Amino acid sequence: MSNTVRAESAHASDTGVGDAVVEVTGICKTYGDVEALRNVDLGFERGKLTTLLGPSGCGKTTLLKIIAGLVPATAGQVRVNGRVVTGPGPERAFVFQDFALMPWATVMRNVAFGLELRGVGQAERRRVAQRYIDEVGLSGFEEKYPHELSGGMKQRVGIARAFAVNADVLLLDEPFSAVDEQNRRKFQEDLLRLVALENKTFLFVTHSIEEAVYVSDRIVLLSPRPGRVSRIIDPKIDRSTTPDEIRRDPGYLDTVEEIWHGLRHYAE
Repeated sequence: MSNTVRAESAHASDTGVGDAVVEVTGICKTYGDVEALRNVDLGFERGKLTTLLGPSGCGKTTLLKIIAGLVPATAGQVRVNGRVVTGPGPERAFVFQDFALMPWATVMRNVAFGLELRGVGQAERRRVAQRYIDEVGLSGFEEKYPHELSGGMKQRVGIARAFAVNADVLLLDEPFSAVDEQNRRKFQEDLLRLVALENKTFLFVTHSIEEAVYVSDRIVLLSPRPGRVSRIIDPKIDRSTTPDEIRRDPGYLDTVEEIWHGLRHYAE
């Protein structure tokens, strides 16, 4: 099992992505005197999961929110399906780290809410919402409220809500950070299954090197602030084996170790 590792060039057209759904060109972001991102160029293609990985404060979540249209860039441009991003849009869905559920709404209403905003009829939005409630393992909890759910279950609602709106791009900001290791591994398997089922573009943020290697088609390593693309790694993992076998595979372990060596000096 070998991996493709390369340094990132200065232009999105050189990222190795031939048919990018999301194009990030020259993105810079400053907050007052703090330079968070500098000249980030990336392309993200359909049907692939790309993870943004790097030390704390390197701008991973900031970049994700710029792509989502939730935070404006100081300079540069983001295009989704060829259109310049100027704010949030229906072709992008965001899974928040803190769930961002409506406390007064049931699981069904939370999952269907994006469809409700689009004017989809009640019967259709319940049908679609039920499909993704079932997919994330929450059948039987449709009429429960957020305060009746565990943290892991709340995150499942957030993931189901993002899929229900049928967006082209799914943006996931550390979606599994609030759950224990057992549930985290189960969520990783659920995510991989949904990636295989849904022909969408997935952008994923995590602090976990092991998680990044396990779930990703591509890993973008960001440098410390100001965040820049330092390397891109394409893990080559045989997913036809069991999860435990994958995690024991020398190629998986070597990739984890390689990334750790690349990031270790930032933590020292």
